[in-house]
Amino acid sequence: MSEVRLLLLHLTIMVLQVPLCHGACVEVDSDTEAVAKGGFKMGCISCKKRGEVPATATVDWFFKAVDEKEYTHIYSYYSYEDKDGEIMDDRFYERLAWNGSKRTDDLQDGSLYILNVTFNDTGTYRCLFNRILNFGTYEHHTNATKVIKLRVVPERTRSVASIFSEVMMYVTVIGLQFWLLVEMIYCYKKISAAGEEALKESAAEYLAIASESKDNCAGVQVAE
Repeated sequence: MSEVRLLLLHLTIMVLQVPLCHGACVEVDSDTEAVAKGGFKMGCISCKKRGEVPATATVDWFFKAVDEKEYTHIYSYYSYEDKDGEIMDDRFYERLAWNGSKRTDDLQDGSLYILNVTFNDTGTYRCLFNRILNFGTYEHHTNATKVIKLRVVPERTRSVASIFSEVMMYVTVIGLQFWLLVEMIYCYKKISAAGEEALKESAAEYLAIASESKDNCAGVQVAE
């Protein structure tokens, strides 16, 4: 009994020493097709390689239209400042909104939301992460860049993969229903066959018992 208590004590200490887990960071590519006059989220995720190291970061967005050769700085966000970011280009005035990490210096999601998308928003967007890892005695600077080639369309178009996925979903549902029906018929037949067999066995046992009782009665009468 004392060994069990000692083992439980060790397990409790180990559990208390495990740090709280944070949500895993996954770098997912952004969508690249926006609908005119609607809203669109430009995804930009840069996961920190050393999760245990505190860090601060800035996120800068740049835009290059189809007919332009150079990128233009359109938006800046600083994790250590208590504000929603700063729009740097008049073309996007009151149309850009921060959609990334909030209330944290450790930025990993630098996504941006465009309001009232226009055809002039078609082009290439570049999201630049500048991160400072604080190791106590020194700071380590890293950066990461994500590129999004945005296409603006009058209405949402469906890709061949999307259509194929929907068709396969319906085929799978119909196939599963058919398989379930076949299984139900098969089980019904098995149960019916088992029931008939049980009835036959019961009838045979009853006839055997009746015949044996009749023979016994006949023997008693002869003996008398």
